[in-house]
Amino acid sequence: MAAITAMSATAQTDDAVRQAATSGALTAVTERTVGAPAAEEKPSASAQPLKFGYLSYDEALRAMPEYAEVDRQLGELRAKYDAEAKRAETEFNKKYEEFLEGMDDFPPTILQKRQSELQAFLSGNIAFKEESARLIAAAERDVYAPLHDKLAAILRAIGTERGYAFIINTDNNSCPFVNPAMGEDITAAVKERL
Repeated sequence: MAAITAMSATAQTDDAVRQAATSGALTAVTERTVGAPAAEEKPSASAQPLKFGYLSYDEALRAMPEYAEVDRQLGELRAKYDAEAKRAETEFNKKYEEFLEGMDDFPPTILQKRQSELQAFLSGNIAFKEESARLIAAAERDVYAPLHDKLAAILRAIGTERGYAFIINTDNNSCPFVNPAMGEDITAAVKERL
């Protein structure tokens, strides 16, 4: 029974080979298998070299005309929060010095009350600094968002026009080597479109 099945499979294979030979497909398969290139063979998409661009994102961002104004606004906001933190610190230091000077003269209940006041004041200052840092970070995200969006649109346009598979950000030594023969520095092209 196994011999009949094997003969049937061989007959089917022979029929398939005959059909392929008459259609010309077998000669192309044979030439490729043997090593002779087919005359009409075109390189596949995977055989084409990968094209990509690279740039310093920070350099491009700082080159934007809007960047200086946004940076100035953030600097003013930081200065206001820093001034308030400094004022609160100075006030705390003054109260602490008064506490240390009168510590020996205060009755225990007043001493305890003043210690509680200092602790509450210190906790309030720490909370203010943490909240300030959170608010400044949120402000940075908000004011830089339109700049990032604009830069992203420019990068998409350049990447599409030039047929790049991707664009690499070379900041922070994230990509210590880029072979210029395989990739293209697009920093100047991005700056031109800003």
